[in-house]
Amino acid sequence: MNNKINKRQFIKTGALGLTGVCLGLRNKLFSNTIDINSQKSFTGVDLWKWSKEASHYIPTARGVKCMICPNECTLKEGELSICNNRTNEGGKLYTIAYGNPCAVHIDPIEKKPLYHFLPSSRAFSIATAGCNLACLNCQNWTISQTSPRKTRNYDLMPRALVEKAYKDKCESIAYTYSEPITFYEYTYDSSKLAREKGIKNVMVTAGYINEKPLRDLVKHIDGANVDLKSFSESTYLKLNGGTLQPVLNTLKVLREEGVWIEITNLIVPSWTDDIDMIKKMCDWLYDNKLYNYPLHFSRFHPQYKLSQLPSTPVATLQKAREIALKAGIKFVYIGNVPGTKAENTYCPKCKKVLIERRGYFIIANNINGNKCKYCREIIPGVWK
Repeated sequence: MNNKINKRQFIKTGALGLTGVCLGLRNKLFSNTIDINSQKSFTGVDLWKWSKEASHYIPTARGVKCMICPNECTLKEGELSICNNRTNEGGKLYTIAYGNPCAVHIDPIEKKPLYHFLPSSRAFSIATAGCNLACLNCQNWTISQTSPRKTRNYDLMPRALVEKAYKDKCESIAYTYSEPITFYEYTYDSSKLAREKGIKNVMVTAGYINEKPLRDLVKHIDGANVDLKSFSESTYLKLNGGTLQPVLNTLKVLREEGVWIEITNLIVPSWTDDIDMIKKMCDWLYDNKLYNYPLHFSRFHPQYKLSQLPSTPVATLQKAREIALKAGIKFVYIGNVPGTKAENTYCPKCKKVLIERRGYFIIANNINGNKCKYCREIIPGVWK
């Protein structure tokens, strides 16, 4: 079969020409914008520019089995995976989330949030549609709970992505907004090229991935914010559509592989605000030598399928922070609460303010190299 398509065929697949997307406050990315809402079915990878044979899958008598994440979808011909971006075509597994991000921005690294990773630096941030979880509280559900077939996407292959990030003087590329595990091949190839260019790679992820593909990927990843959604198997199933243990395994693997880790725990009223559960989580983090890595307790605001719930009381977040500090976690933050002093970094030894923040902005930075300016205590992180 001829693998090439002519200009007329390409236009018929939905090319809409050049469109701009805001990058921060000052930068713009212009690229081909593809409207693929008209693609009702996946009708041939050879004519699909943004497809690539997937990694980590095996053929079975029931179809091809994806081995990227614990869902381990087994797909018959033409079926789509739970994450909405893998399909069986001709007995092979293909990703249709490759080089076609639906979101492209330049963000401050603090937005991820990553507080101990190159403060005040710029992260070239991308996402494709799709996610392997189904969180009732998802804040980006319009892209996470759909497929690349149904979003407006940008033509940004790995090499072009890295060149764009380099040109815009971004110190890192962030694979974020939806779930980078579901656009695994795009993340892998892009991060490998970025490393060669001297650009760091960070993932904002739920950590729902099998060990083999994770260890392959993190060879090219420098930092990760892992969303530890709760410390209960039943809550993970009911609230997120997944399980807890694979995420705990991910945290241990990231630590073993030398990836800088920051952990976010969104406290959802009536779901993840149980004080005993929060204490068990903090004790587990300490026992597994994760006490030097930042823990972010984030405030829930009503949205998506939990719009009937109230916002998290600030007092609950403060209590969670107290529990974490008492458990031995050295750096504990509160997010989504403007003006809180718990967004600052404090020296665990002398207790002075090291990094003062206002939202995503750094007001003062009193870390010299990797040490407290005042008492010379070593502050874990990636500072340069």
